[in-house]
Amino acid sequence: MAVSEKLERLRAIFAEMDRTLIAYSGGIDSTLVAKVAYDMLGDRALAVTAESPSLLPEDLVDARIQAATMGIAHEVVQTHEMDNLDYTSNPVNRCYFCKSELHDTLKPLALERGYPYVVDGVNADDLHDYRPGIQAAQERGARSPLAEVGITKLEVREMARHLGLPWWDKPAQPCLSSRFPYGESITVAKLQRVGRAERHLRQMGLTTLRVRSEGDTARIELPAADIKEFVLKTDLSTLVTEFQSYGFLFVTLDLEGFRSGKLNQLVPLTPA
Repeated sequence: MAVSEKLERLRAIFAEMDRTLIAYSGGIDSTLVAKVAYDMLGDRALAVTAESPSLLPEDLVDARIQAATMGIAHEVVQTHEMDNLDYTSNPVNRCYFCKSELHDTLKPLALERGYPYVVDGVNADDLHDYRPGIQAAQERGARSPLAEVGITKLEVREMARHLGLPWWDKPAQPCLSSRFPYGESITVAKLQRVGRAERHLRQMGLTTLRVRSEGDTARIELPAADIKEFVLKTDLSTLVTEFQSYGFLFVTLDLEGFRSGKLNQLVPLTPA
C-alpha cells in the first residue's frame, strides 16, 4: 500500500471519531498522530503528556512547543510509576507497569472530559519488537491508529515531512528507564544521573545517542560511524570528570555503536 493511501486511511480513522485524547510523548510517532487528529477533529482532539522522573525535562518542553506549533490543545498530567515496586524493580516487563499507570491515568481523564477514544503512537514496527506496554494499553481499550493502518517508522517520518512537521527526523527518545539492564533497580537519582549525562552529550552537539547505566558504569552509545571522530575530538578526561560529578565511577564507550532497543536482546520476544 502506498504511503499516501495509508495517510488517507489514518485520516479516515480520526474522521470516524467524534472526540479523541492522544497519549502524547512528543516523539515523532505520537506527534504525527496528534497532527492528523487535530487536522480532522480540531478542538475535539486533546494531546496529553505524562510527566514523571523518567521523562527528560527538555522532552516535556519540546512536547509543549510542538503541540503549540500544531495548534492542538495540550495538557500535562503526573504519573506515579516510581511508586510501584513492580516498575522500579525493573523486570523484563517493566514497560507493562509503566503503560498501565499511564492509561490508568488517561482513561478516567478521557471519560471525565467526554473523549470516547484514547489513542497512542505505537507504529507497525513496534509490534515486532518486545513491547509489553502495548498489552497494557490494549487491555485498557487504547487504540493505535498507526499500527492499525500498518504504518512503519520510516513511513511515519515520511508522512510527518509531507505534512510539514519540522521534527520529522527527530531522534527517538524512549523513557530514561530504558537505559538500565533488566533486574537493576531504578531510582529517581539514577534517572537524573542518566538524564544529566545525555544532556551533556547533546550540548556537545551529538543527537543520536544513549547513555546506558549499569551499576556505577556509564556506557555511551553513538552511531558507529561517529565513534572515531568523537574519540579524536573529545577531551575524554574532561568528559570522564563530568560524568563522575553526576555519580558515575566509570565511563565507557560501546564499540558496537548505537542500536535502539539494544537491551531487549537479553530477553526473547515472548518471555515465559
